[in-house]
Amino acid sequence: MTIHSEIVELSPDDHFNFDCHPGVACFNQCCRDLSQALTPYDVVRLRRHLDMTSSAFLEQFTLRGIGPQTGLPVVSLRPLEPLLKACPFVTASGCRVYPDRPSSCRMYPVFRAAARQRATGVISERFLLIQEPHCQGFDRGRQWTVREWIKNQELEDYNRANDHMLALISVKNERMPGALDAQTLEQVYTACYDIDRFRETMPASDDLARLALGMAFVRRNIFGEPPEADHGVI
Repeated sequence: MTIHSEIVELSPDDHFNFDCHPGVACFNQCCRDLSQALTPYDVVRLRRHLDMTSSAFLEQFTLRGIGPQTGLPVVSLRPLEPLLKACPFVTASGCRVYPDRPSSCRMYPVFRAAARQRATGVISERFLLIQEPHCQGFDRGRQWTVREWIKNQELEDYNRANDHMLALISVKNERMPGALDAQTLEQVYTACYDIDRFRETMPASDDLARLALGMAFVRRNIFGEPPEADHGVI
């Protein structure tokens, strides 16, 4: 009999109990049998942690695809081997890139669903608590609110940077709906993920500035967003 995950919607100030550490019997199980998507900001943090160029990181550790709903390039972690589908950074003692782990890893066991209003640009959030059958972190974990969890996991910078993708998706859906040709896909991929290669044509002062510039380039130069539109800076 298959036991399904329990999903509960939470407000930012609702409470849940959770803790994860090597003393929990299921430690590291959630780092296996997964398909781990990465945001552009995840790539920035990971390649910087590993002291690699974005091109080298993407080639060694990721797989490329196309989002079925957005039609945009997507990047996911390449598993260590095809059967267990383990994260390439998991070790017996934990995550070897823990200080710069991806945003979805930080947020777990909470899932953040963000949406952007096209007319106003306002971001709305929903939070879901996902209690997977194998996870024992709920049994004796300390109590958190969602708001406290986000702060504890240092997610503010991740969420702010990741929300800029919502603006890009909105512009793409409005001005270039449907599938993109191969050349356009490559341009979007380079500007959003392979920012060191993008730097060769669009210099910027640091990674975050380069990422902001890359997303602005895609919105305006590829998808034709009016120059007066303002989505702030990352």
